[in-house]
Amino acid sequence: MVCDALFGDPRRGHPVALFGSAAAAVEKVLWRNDRGRGALHTLVCVGGAAGAAAVVSRVVRRSPVASVALTAAVTWSVVGGTSLGREARAIGGALAAGDLELARERLPHLCGRDPQALDGQQMARAVVESVAENTSDAVVGALVWGAVGGVPGLVAFRAVNTLDAMVGHKSARYRRYGWASARLDDVAGWPGARLTAALAVLAGDDSRGALAAWRADAARHPSPNAGPVEASFAGALGVRLGGTLSYAGRVEHRAVLNGETGRPVAVPDIERAVRLSRRVGVLALAACAAGRLAFSYAKGRNA
Repeated sequence: MVCDALFGDPRRGHPVALFGSAAAAVEKVLWRNDRGRGALHTLVCVGGAAGAAAVVSRVVRRSPVASVALTAAVTWSVVGGTSLGREARAIGGALAAGDLELARERLPHLCGRDPQALDGQQMARAVVESVAENTSDAVVGALVWGAVGGVPGLVAFRAVNTLDAMVGHKSARYRRYGWASARLDDVAGWPGARLTAALAVLAGDDSRGALAAWRADAARHPSPNAGPVEASFAGALGVRLGGTLSYAGRVEHRAVLNGETGRPVAVPDIERAVRLSRRVGVLALAACAAGRLAFSYAKGRNA
C-alpha cells in the first residue's frame, strides 16, 4: 500500500494487463454465444490465476522475508487507489479550466461512459460515481480478500474484477457469454462494497447523511454492490448521484441517490471524493490487517 501511495500502478508490465491479454486469448478460443462457454472462460482464467498464486505462495512460505515480499508485491499490483485519484484529479483539473474536450478525452480512462454525451456537470458526476465504485473494486475489495485468502485471495479478486470489466457487460456479444463473470463479480464484491459503505459513513463529512442515503437508496441501484457504495458516498458528500447515463450510445435512466437532500455535483466535489476515497482506503487497510491478526491469534490459541 505504501508503494501504491508513492508510485501508483506499475507503468510497464502491469500484471493486471498481462492477465487481461491472457483472458482475451482464452476468449478467442472459447467464445460462443452461450453461458456454459462463458462459465468455462471464467473458470479457466480465475482458477488459473488463483492456482498459480497458490503455488507460488506455497513455494515461498518457509521464508518469512520472501512471503512478506510476495504479499507486498501482489498487493501493490492489485490495488489502484493512487492511480484512481490521479485520473479523477486530472479530469477535475480540465473541468476547472473549462477544457471540456480534454476532460472528455480522459474520462474513458476512468469509466465506460460516453463522454460526447456529457456536459461538464455530468462529467463531474460521472467522476465522483467512478471514484466511489472503484474505491470498493480497486482498493477495499482487494484488501478484504487478501485478509481472507492471502496472495491467492488478492489475485483471485483482481482476476474476477478484471474479467467482469472485459466481458461482464450487457452488450450483444457478452450478454450470455459474460453472465458467469458478472455474477461471480457480484459475489466477490459483496463484502468489500459493504465495508466501503460503512467506512464512508465513518470517514465522510456527513455520517448521518451517508447512513441515511445508504439505507434509503442503495437497493434502487441496478448493481447490488455499486448501490451501497455510491449511495453512502453521495450522502457523505452531500450530493446527488445517479440519474440518466449513457454507455456507448445506450441510455439508462437510473434512480437518483440522495435525491431528497443532495445538491448537484460540482467540480470541487471531485477532490472531496478523492480525499474520502483515500480515508476509506486507510481505514480498510487497518480493519483488514486487524481482522487477519485477530483471526491468526485466535487460531493459534485454539491450536
